[in-house]
Amino acid sequence: MSGKTALVTGATGLLGRQVVRAFERSNWNVKGTGYSRADGISILKVDLVNADEVATTLDNVKPQAVVHCAANRFPDKCDKDPEGTRAINVEATRSLASLCAARDIFLIYISTDYVFPGKPGDAPYEADAKPQPTNLYGQTKLDGEQVVLEEYKKASKPGLGVVLRVPVLYGDAEMPAESAVNVLMDTVWNAQKEGAKIKMDHWALRYPTNDISVKYLGTDDRSKLPQILQFSSEDKFTKYEICQLFGEIMGLSIAAIEPNAEGNDPNASVQRPYDCHLSTKALKDIGIDVATQDFTGWWRWNVRAFRK
Repeated sequence: MSGKTALVTGATGLLGRQVVRAFERSNWNVKGTGYSRADGISILKVDLVNADEVATTLDNVKPQAVVHCAANRFPDKCDKDPEGTRAINVEATRSLASLCAARDIFLIYISTDYVFPGKPGDAPYEADAKPQPTNLYGQTKLDGEQVVLEEYKKASKPGLGVVLRVPVLYGDAEMPAESAVNVLMDTVWNAQKEGAKIKMDHWALRYPTNDISVKYLGTDDRSKLPQILQFSSEDKFTKYEICQLFGEIMGLSIAAIEPNAEGNDPNASVQRPYDCHLSTKALKDIGIDVATQDFTGWWRWNVRAFRK
């Protein structure tokens, strides 16, 4: 082992598991935090809203780096529980940032492309573009960004707190519902049922991403790091196009899936952006490899590995 230790919040989730594996491949000691799925060994049970529990965990693990993946990240669920969403996405983030800053711990806060409005013609968004979220999820993640930067600035350690924005993710999910991409495979299977008729969004553009880079953790001079970074695939799909691809890979008809190109229902409580494509220029400028896993290639390999 390298002697370096990382702590990953939300380590039982899709993104958290990927980040833990990335650290392990880089020969770091790594611990995760979780709650309902924590095993108490590699994944510590920590209530992130409880500042005392968080402080104790930091003092016991003594990490040089923390990657904060934990969040309420489903827009519809956020709208149904705004207080709970703010508690985990904003207030728990503020507390974690304050505690990390006091201990000279490098913190990476995982944010989202949904901090941007995604209006047609605006993308790609540079890291310094003006955020303007269209829903509560995006707003609370933007507020989380701001409290991280504020807490490190208050501690006179601005270089130790970094925001990393990412788009919709896919990968080795324990259950399809962990990912807004993986779950579409279930949709394709459901479309095979007799009488099935499914409407699928064919308007909003998405850039599904699999591998989150943590290579810049190796730099010794973090004062040179921009405070806001962005990572994204260049693969572009609507949800309907992803269903088309899954159908082609699996040899299944998607005739029962009807493309819906109408855009947001103006009366819907959750408004989703059209195109929030993130520019990765800030990462490229500091020499970080922003190459990503090919979306079609990953799914061809993954699905065929489990086909009977």
